[in-house]
Amino acid sequence: MEAQVISTSNPSELAAGINYFFALLPDGPTRAAIADVGERFRKSHRVGGSPVGIDSLHLTLCPMGRPERLRQPIESALLAAAGEVRAPGFVASLDSAMRFSARDGQFPFVLCADGATTEAALNLRKAVAAAQLRVGLQVSGVSSFLPHVTMLHGHAVDAIEESITAIRWRVSEFVLIRSFFGQSRFEVVGRWPLA
Repeated sequence: MEAQVISTSNPSELAAGINYFFALLPDGPTRAAIADVGERFRKSHRVGGSPVGIDSLHLTLCPMGRPERLRQPIESALLAAAGEVRAPGFVASLDSAMRFSARDGQFPFVLCADGATTEAALNLRKAVAAAQLRVGLQVSGVSSFLPHVTMLHGHAVDAIEESITAIRWRVSEFVLIRSFFGQSRFEVVGRWPLA
């Protein structure tokens, strides 16, 4: 996939309404399994709200860093940084479902990664953050990380946390996503293979 650069007058400014982040995208069968768990979770706990669209399910890996000494447009810098990352692939496993604390009146219901997945994803996150730093983007809070896939945004009072039959997929790449504020959509800007 060829990347398209969004130009801005100042390289350290984002185009209005656009954000970027790096992510892991589950394959088709995994997305279907996650959506099924989300639907069962919604019904069994009588959660109102809206499910995340099956094509939008993702595990956020690393945010875009804060511009510092940036010498090129942000998207170009992110693409350059991602191209420097060398990391091994791994098997991701999601084995527990829970409700996160409310943000903006929403209670995200998520599937959380197991310990081995958390370690592998954290190592990849650190590599992506280090590559961003080399192009002038500072990522803070790199080590505070709970890998998860959000299934739905709903309303609930009780805390919920339960084990599920693990959902696994082979992580063979990571992606850069361009997201649009206030919209439930994103675009994959680039993909990079893992060893």
